Amino acid sequence: MRHPPAFTLILIVAVSLVVGAINTDFWQVSNLFDILRASVVRGLFALGVLVVLASGGIDVSFTAIAAFVMYAVTMLVVNVVPDMPIVAILALGAVGGACFGALNGVLVHALKAPSLIVTIGTQYVIRSFLLTFVGTALFMNIPAAMDAFGKLALFTHHSANGSTSTLPAFVLILAIASLVTWWVLERTLIGRAVYAVGGNAGVAERLGYNLRTVRIFVFAYAGLLAGIAGIIHVSSNRLANPFDLAGAELEIIAAVVLGGARITGGSGSVIGTLLGVVLITLVSNVLILVGIPSTWQLVIVGIFIILAGGIFSIRGRQS
Repeated sequence: MRHPPAFTLILIVAVSLVVGAINTDFWQVSNLFDILRASVVRGLFALGVLVVLASGGIDVSFTAIAAFVMYAVTMLVVNVVPDMPIVAILALGAVGGACFGALNGVLVHALKAPSLIVTIGTQYVIRSFLLTFVGTALFMNIPAAMDAFGKLALFTHHSANGSTSTLPAFVLILAIASLVTWWVLERTLIGRAVYAVGGNAGVAERLGYNLRTVRIFVFAYAGLLAGIAGIIHVSSNRLANPFDLAGAELEIIAAVVLGGARITGGSGSVIGTLLGVVLITLVSNVLILVGIPSTWQLVIVGIFIILAGGIFSIRGRQS
């Protein structure tokens, strides 16, 4: 398909029109704000997965990285530097996540093993560490800066019935991350290298691209975004749960694939990825408005993936 994101946009419009026709509450501003709020952490994860997929790899450890970083940073700030500003907390989360991600990249390159296998392994190690040394305890006494950041409103809407809804300021983090990711992939040499390695690693290496550098970069970048996502997750929910976000890996990968990225690498775009995230969020958050139980949400996502994969494959062969 020449423009894969167009198919995802059509699905978003179709789902919105059907849900909105059945339940007009869908069109309320508060519901739009809820969708945007729910898309931030998913979107950050998906941008990292996009970069890894574009290079021909796959990462399923990003939720474990986010969980470890958000819990460790929250505990560190509360117990050591309770007055740390949110910018420094976000930077600390980004650095911690990037270190874990870079380790993934080093292992993938050094072991010459499939990245799926390596990241499954690192995911288990991280989650086992959390279970052994942290347990399942919730930490609700989050730092004041994180609490204030989670409550900070970018826009407040007062509806006719007297209810108030807010658009959180942390949606700007996703906007900034999207612009940076687009710039990296489309306007830099490392971005060209990512697509080249994803298209054909052997040819890319013969052309002079350093596979080790590319692999470390893409996994470090995914880890960096995962670390930031973890901090935002704690700030928005006002608690740190070491086993939050577990099980979200497949829906994030599905969002990136729905946005037009090939699982084999060499393709994918930021706009397509964001549209895929919106579609997944719509299915997860608003189908309950029309009486569709949550147990059927995965079925619907699966159908969308099969449709998208079939259409992309047919159009690809035709072209």
